[in-house]
Amino acid sequence: MTRSPAGSRRRQSPRRAPASLKQVLLAASAYVIAFIFIFPYLEMIIAALRPKEQQREAVYLPDSFNWGAFVDFWSGGLAGNLLVTLEVAAGSTILVLLVALPAAYYSARHNFRGRMVFLFLVLITQMFQPTAMLVGIYREFFQFGMVDSVWSLILVNGGFNLAFAVWILHAYFASIPRELEEAASMDGSGRFGVLFRITLPLALPGVVTALIFTFIAAWNEFVVALTLTTTPEKQPLTVALNSYIGQYQVDWQSLFAGSVIATIPVIILFALIERKVVSGLTAGSIK
Repeated sequence: MTRSPAGSRRRQSPRRAPASLKQVLLAASAYVIAFIFIFPYLEMIIAALRPKEQQREAVYLPDSFNWGAFVDFWSGGLAGNLLVTLEVAAGSTILVLLVALPAAYYSARHNFRGRMVFLFLVLITQMFQPTAMLVGIYREFFQFGMVDSVWSLILVNGGFNLAFAVWILHAYFASIPRELEEAASMDGSGRFGVLFRITLPLALPGVVTALIFTFIAAWNEFVVALTLTTTPEKQPLTVALNSYIGQYQVDWQSLFAGSVIATIPVIILFALIERKVVSGLTAGSIK
C-alpha cells in the first residue's frame, strides 16, 4: 500500500473570490465617508498639540508637539468644570429614565381615557426649546433660590429631553407582544418581575437610545448653562471653554485641548453601550 504524499493530506483552503467592482466602490466610499467624519477630530488634536507660535502657519503638521495645553487643562481648574458636566449629564439621564420608563410602559400597556391626549401633549413639549424660554426658566429658578446650582441644570436638561425618551420607549414597549408578559405572569412572576426580566431586556435598544440622546444633549448644552450659572467653578465645561474666546484673540491651543478632553467621555460611553445593544437584541431573540 503506497502512502499518499503529505501535501495531498492537507485540505486545500478555498480561494476567495475576487472582489467585484461594486464591493470595491462601496468599500472605498465607506473609507472616504469615515475619513470625512474623522478629519475634524484629527485637525482638533493636531491644533491642540501645535505650539502657539505655529498656530497661524500654513504647514499642516507642526515641527514639534506641545502638550502644555493638556497639562494646563488639569492645573488650571477645568477638571472641576468637567466634573460638573458629568454630574449634569448623568443626573439628567437618570432622571429621564426614572420618569420615562414607567410613563412609557403604562401608556403602552393600558388604554386609559385621555391616552392619546397625553401622548400628544408629550409630543408638543418636544417642540419647545430652552432658548425660547430662558427668561421664564431663569425667573423660576431664581425664586426658588436654585440659580448657580447643578440641580437646576439637571432639572432643565431632564425636562426638555423627557418627551423624546417617552416616545421612543413607548414605541418599543408597544412592539413587545403581551403574550410574553402573560406567560411570565402564569409562571409566577409579579408585575415588577415581568418588567425587569422580560420587558426591559427586549426594550433595551430603546432604553439605550433614550440614554444616549439625553446624555449627549445634556453634555453639549450651552445656552441654559450660560444663563443659570455665574460662578466659574460651577459652570459646565461647555461654558468654561468659552473663556478662551476673547474679544481680540482666541487661545486656539487651549480651546482645542479642552474640546478633545470633552469628547473622550462620550466616546467611552458609546464603546461601553455598543455591547449592551447587541446583548439586548440577543436576549430578545432568545426569549
